[in-house]
Amino acid sequence: MFVQTVRHRDYFLPVGAPPGEDTHAAPPTAVLAWASFGLLLVSLVAVVGLAKTLSPRIEAMVVQAGAPEAVIGIAIAMLVLLPETWAAIRAALANRLQTSLNLALGSALASIGLTIPVVSLAAIWLGIPLVLGIEPKDLVLLVLTFVVSAITLASGRTHMMQGAIHLVIFAAFLFLAFVP
Repeated sequence: MFVQTVRHRDYFLPVGAPPGEDTHAAPPTAVLAWASFGLLLVSLVAVVGLAKTLSPRIEAMVVQAGAPEAVIGIAIAMLVLLPETWAAIRAALANRLQTSLNLALGSALASIGLTIPVVSLAAIWLGIPLVLGIEPKDLVLLVLTFVVSAITLASGRTHMMQGAIHLVIFAAFLFLAFVP
């Protein structure tokens, strides 16, 4: 967020926009904001419903492939995050880096900041046992991700090599999910 709003703000402005403090999009009208909110809720219900409908088929395919059960969660998470991923890719291809990064950061915030607390509260309210533990190899990758993120964000400057390192850690996570 610091890079987007302070240090390299000019990188995230629309192409051809004059740099300056007043370069912002016009705020939406109240009607447009409410319509967008309603469509967001409809889309959310559709995507979650699709994931719920497809989860038995995904589970059967994972079992048939002989992959670990963790792959089911990864596949469903990828399905749920597909609309945001597609929108972020389209924004990046349209040279709207600010929008693309906001979609990616919003997706991460929603996944981490909303999903776990809501699932935890639902499990407590419904009396369902909930285990959020991770295996030792996943804990090592999590700690490695925190360390690399701290190094990346501490200087206030980033470069492609740091992004590549994050992608390699993610690839290692995916690989180890399939090959425990």
